[in-house]
Amino acid sequence: MNATTKHLLGCVLALMLAHPPAHADIVVVVNPASPIKSMSVQQVSDLYLGRSRVFPNGEYALVFDLPRDSVVRERFFLSLTGMVPQQVNAYWSRLMFTGQVLPPQPMPDERTVLQLVRRNPGAIGYVHENSVDATVRVVLKLKE
Repeated sequence: MNATTKHLLGCVLALMLAHPPAHADIVVVVNPASPIKSMSVQQVSDLYLGRSRVFPNGEYALVFDLPRDSVVRERFFLSLTGMVPQQVNAYWSRLMFTGQVLPPQPMPDERTVLQLVRRNPGAIGYVHENSVDATVRVVLKLKE
């Protein structure tokens, strides 16, 4: 193998490791100290659509989202609710107009979501499954 081929293979490998596969499952995570062991699609949907502000055990949930233009966010809401980004954004625009509820707090990336969930026992977020380690607990897996 010549130096150019080795360099090209190294670049391809680095890109594959830096970016999760497009078809990795998305998981919903909480802090490992949380008493929540698992959640249903409906329970997570209720939190992310503002229908509920608490976990199934009644504790307040600090709900973290990803940016509006995130592919992971698009896949998350499509898998969770069947809604495309435009529908989710329109839904939240209507709710915010009433002034009764605010949307989940958007974070810049999955790494930030994981950091915040690790530090807050009442937090919930979603990321690619391959981003998860033992510092968070998976409570729901959304298959594609």
